[in-house]
Amino acid sequence: MKNALTRGCLAVLLLAGALGLSTKAMATDWPMTSGDYWDMTEVHLKDGGSFAYAKFLAAEWKADQEFAKSKGWIKGYTILFNAYPRKGEPDLYLVVMYDKLPSGPESDKRADEYQAWKKKSTAQMEKESGDRTEFREIMGSRMLQEAKFK
Repeated sequence: MKNALTRGCLAVLLLAGALGLSTKAMATDWPMTSGDYWDMTEVHLKDGGSFAYAKFLAAEWKADQEFAKSKGWIKGYTILFNAYPRKGEPDLYLVVMYDKLPSGPESDKRADEYQAWKKKSTAQMEKESGDRTEFREIMGSRMLQEAKFK
């Protein structure tokens, strides 16, 4: 009985090892590796709203991103203007780069730290976001992951 159990365990270990080696060999053949995550928010600016939104971005949005960067939560951020927006396309993209995404509990912890730093309630921040609909519309968002060549 002991020999049968030992042989069974050995067979399972050998099989797992063989599968692991073939997976590893296959993975090393792939010419790319996963890179950073790019969170892109698509923004449409309403007529007459460009200056007001630019002021918000240069002050509050930038300060928020610098806080997140100082905590090591993000790697960087940028704003990309769509030089030739066609009908239905965003006027600009807000881009934030992460090396990894936080877990649920880590995300909750960060939200608490951010709110304490911001010194505003969730209700206040939601109202302010709603107030910005006067000059901008969020069209959507995308989470992209960079593919890097090995």
